[in-house]
Amino acid sequence: MIQKSKNKISLKKQIQNKDNILVLPGVYDALSAKVAEKAGFDAMFQTGYGSSAAMLGMPDYGFLNAAETTQNADRIVHSVNAQVIVDADTGYGNPLTVWRLIRDLEGLGAAGIFLEDQIWPKRCGHMVGKEVIAQDDYVSKLKAALDARRKKDFIIVARTDARASLGIDNAIERAKAYYKAGADLIFVEAPRSVQELKKIANAVDAPLVANMIEQGVTPNQTVDQLFQMGYRMALFPLSGLYAATYGLKQVFHHLKMKGTTKDSRRRMVTFRDFNKLLGLEEYIKLEKRYSV
Repeated sequence: MIQKSKNKISLKKQIQNKDNILVLPGVYDALSAKVAEKAGFDAMFQTGYGSSAAMLGMPDYGFLNAAETTQNADRIVHSVNAQVIVDADTGYGNPLTVWRLIRDLEGLGAAGIFLEDQIWPKRCGHMVGKEVIAQDDYVSKLKAALDARRKKDFIIVARTDARASLGIDNAIERAKAYYKAGADLIFVEAPRSVQELKKIANAVDAPLVANMIEQGVTPNQTVDQLFQMGYRMALFPLSGLYAATYGLKQVFHHLKMKGTTKDSRRRMVTFRDFNKLLGLEEYIKLEKRYSV
């Protein structure tokens, strides 16, 4: 859209409404963000996994840097009216780099961040080999993030990956400490069973995030099931990325084998609908306004 709406209900206020769970699809570029908005989502999550894949063609394995994350956020945030929470990985360094990253992301209009406690180089939360920094070191980063934000509605989500290397009980203790330090939401990444999802919800008295990755280590649950457990935010970070990749593979394979896309058109949007999604008519009108 050419004009961005200024009348947004902050995500913090939405999360404070205990009668609802906030559902965020994962987006990785401006186009996926527009598709998510068109589907009716007024909030979304900029996935680091998807950003690394889309921008670099590389896995979520510590290759993405702060500048690339910020540049992608700038494009995504300014392409939609929806609010965007950005995966900021570990903050890419020490508390000072975290402080600067928050200032940069808040300044360009992001609605919040996820900040994790992995040792750098980090990796996707559902991959093997993860390690975490000392709890106190993470709290220092978290405090820097909290101090850096200028707007009270900018959300700081504290994520712990301790489940993989230190166990569920340590992850829960970290979650409690991170909430006490001031995080707005708590995200215990990669619980391995429904029982662990419930254990986290019962043990941590804080707004909680659940992460649903198709065929990841956490059993996929519906939004209603997560809400009944007590979760306040449900992420589906890779659904769109995997669907788009599947579609590309199918169409490109068919083109390579058959020399035509005729039989693949049922898997595509139309020329007209795609231009409508991108707001072409608005830009045509704008062009006419300034024509001599």
